[in-house]
Amino acid sequence: MIQSKGLSVFEKYLTVWVILCILAGILLGKAAPGAAKFLDGLAIHVHQAPVVSIPIAVCLFFMMYPIMVKIDFAEVLRAGKNLKPVGLTLLVNWAIKPFTMYAISLLFLATLFYHLIGPEAVDRVKMPFGLDLPVGSTYGVGTVVADNGGKMLEVPLWRSYLAGCILLGIAPCTAMVLVWGYLAKGNDVHTLMMVAINSLTMLFLYGPLGGFLLGMGKLPVPWQALVLSISLYVALPLAAGYLSRKWILAAKGQPWFQRKFLPVLTPITILALLATLVLLFSFKGEVIVSNPLTILWIAIPLFIQTNLIFWLTYGLAKTLRLSYADAAPSAMIGASNHFEVAIATATMLFGLSSGAALATVVGVLIEVPVMLMLVKICLKTQGRFSPPEIVRLKTRRTTEENSPPRTGNSDRR
Repeated sequence: MIQSKGLSVFEKYLTVWVILCILAGILLGKAAPGAAKFLDGLAIHVHQAPVVSIPIAVCLFFMMYPIMVKIDFAEVLRAGKNLKPVGLTLLVNWAIKPFTMYAISLLFLATLFYHLIGPEAVDRVKMPFGLDLPVGSTYGVGTVVADNGGKMLEVPLWRSYLAGCILLGIAPCTAMVLVWGYLAKGNDVHTLMMVAINSLTMLFLYGPLGGFLLGMGKLPVPWQALVLSISLYVALPLAAGYLSRKWILAAKGQPWFQRKFLPVLTPITILALLATLVLLFSFKGEVIVSNPLTILWIAIPLFIQTNLIFWLTYGLAKTLRLSYADAAPSAMIGASNHFEVAIATATMLFGLSSGAALATVVGVLIEVPVMLMLVKICLKTQGRFSPPEIVRLKTRRTTEENSPPRTGNSDRR
């Protein structure tokens, strides 16, 4: 079992680091506009379209691997003893959260903020992987255009932002939630089980849900692109984490793994994330400078979505008579997002310079302050939940009341 600790310096001030990276990226874009383009140009191309940016792929692997290596999949087997909290978390993460994110983002980006973003504003995103369309043809709401010797898809800017929000909404948190659950004094075992279950579930549901909702947003993505994205940014680091964890535990033992190896990984994750953000904002600097409220237009629906899912899950946990120790991490898992996977997928599908990638980064920007606020709410309301032993007693009584009466020999001792 992972012994969770409080926020490290990197995690505690993540919002500050993200803001500094935004500024550094904008300055890089102004001072050396060719540097970031050169790095992103080091890509694997298919049909004259960049598919995988090699530097970004490396950064994103080091963002994901430290998360995956922490997972003990043996904990999944214990989930059977906690069917209510596990079922609640899966229901919220995969049957509710993706659709509320889509609806709220559509309401704000396509209606309330439509004229603020700009009806005529467009974004150029990667050509869909696996497709070779001629210049001038249409795909979804996009038009294929020539761009620096290659092909790009020109789409309405607000739809590009919508795509990023969708990718955040279908990525349940499996990393920082370990910290949020610890700070909220939740059940660490339940949190760890859900981390493992969500990681496995993402392999099967992230692609289909993403394809369905992006299609609803009229930015369809071929299944080949989603399979490649999940393989590179979830399956590969998941397999690497599982195998290396198994080897390290066999060679060095559990104490060395937890006390020496794991503490080194968190800074690596954050540094890889920050390096990716610098590159991203070196492209998006012009958009931010020309319209500094762009981040706010994206942040508002994300903030509302986070709070909605938190209170919905927290309320359902109370209705299901879960103990506070299970209710708090269930609500935290639902409210937070796996922004690493969202950034990776947005970059893979739409490009580093896309509005979709920018929207996923806004998720990083608001993650820490919003989740710390929700942690405080949990701590102040924990007295409204029954202690674990009372919850177990109520459950046992309900089971006995609903059981048929014993008769005949079954009453004999």
